[in-house]
Amino acid sequence: MEFGYFAMPSHPPERGLKEGHDWDLQVLRWLDEMGFTEAWIGEHHTAPWEPHPSPDLLIAQALLQTKRLRIGPGGFLLPYHHPAELANRVAMLDHLSEGRLNFGVAASGLPSDWAMFNVDGMSGANRDMTREALDIILRLWTEDEPFHHEGKFWKVDKPGTMFGFLKPHIKPFQKPHPPIGVAGLSKNSDTLKLAGEKGFLPLSLNLNPAYVSSHWDSVEAGARKSGRTPWRGDWRLVREVLVAETDEEAWRMSVGSHMGRMMGEYFLQLLAQFGFKDYLKHDPSVPDSDVTVEYCAKHNWIVGSPSTVAEKLERIYHEVGGFGQLLVFGFDYMESAEAWKTSLGLLQNEVLPKVKHLVPQRQAALAAAQ
Repeated sequence: MEFGYFAMPSHPPERGLKEGHDWDLQVLRWLDEMGFTEAWIGEHHTAPWEPHPSPDLLIAQALLQTKRLRIGPGGFLLPYHHPAELANRVAMLDHLSEGRLNFGVAASGLPSDWAMFNVDGMSGANRDMTREALDIILRLWTEDEPFHHEGKFWKVDKPGTMFGFLKPHIKPFQKPHPPIGVAGLSKNSDTLKLAGEKGFLPLSLNLNPAYVSSHWDSVEAGARKSGRTPWRGDWRLVREVLVAETDEEAWRMSVGSHMGRMMGEYFLQLLAQFGFKDYLKHDPSVPDSDVTVEYCAKHNWIVGSPSTVAEKLERIYHEVGGFGQLLVFGFDYMESAEAWKTSLGLLQNEVLPKVKHLVPQRQAALAAAQ
């Protein structure tokens, strides 16, 4: 198992945009110094608690301030970008990264973002746009010959050479392209089926372990469509994590601090608007009113001392059938920076050695052993 990071990025609404950006940069430097493997940065346009509209600006700066950490958008919201422009921008960012870039894509799930960009998310147009845009981007990166694409949402040309010297020439540093990741939330997630179908990295957002185990079913369903064999080692789980010297201190610094505030004032309310609180329940009979910050801390979060966190991680690993990477859900602990830094350090230095043995077998190896 390896540890990474997933930042929406989240900041309290009163936080200045530059202040929040600088906090995210500081955390990315810590992650790099501590040996975390990767970090994903989200994109949102109309959520004051998720205020970063351009993950590539943060990524470009972070690449200059880190040495080993793989960093990527987690993800670019493809309905809101012209595919040709984004293909060139991501390819250039890959060159700046010298091969440390991951490319996360998403369909966008906020109705307020749909409204700003006039995208009919209620009908699923955002998901259709995402598939079409990604197909165009991959064609621009991998096909040498000119082509014309005229789809339902996008009209794009890759022209041939003009005047003897003008031509499309920008392709990624990594061949054929950076690793692609897609995040899923709902049961039977369409994006996770896409991950299985195309061989992309699946990311499951922070849900109850009993629920998230169904996400791998979606990955396998997509893989069957294209004849692929998915590997659970590629699967990333995003979780709320806080490690402290004692269980009591971890509870105080999670439920009673910035993590609890964000969940109580924003995330739980957001999920309630969509009827998504079921995703957090360990038992479907639990009333929505019981799904509080404390409930989530008890049933979903991974908080505690290093030994407690290692035990919880191993239990979740077996509950979902195995996964390859834990992505720590990022929170703004600017007023308690040492607590967040300590948590990350304990996770990497004391928890990781206790769970390093948790590595999913590949199906071929499983078949040979049977």
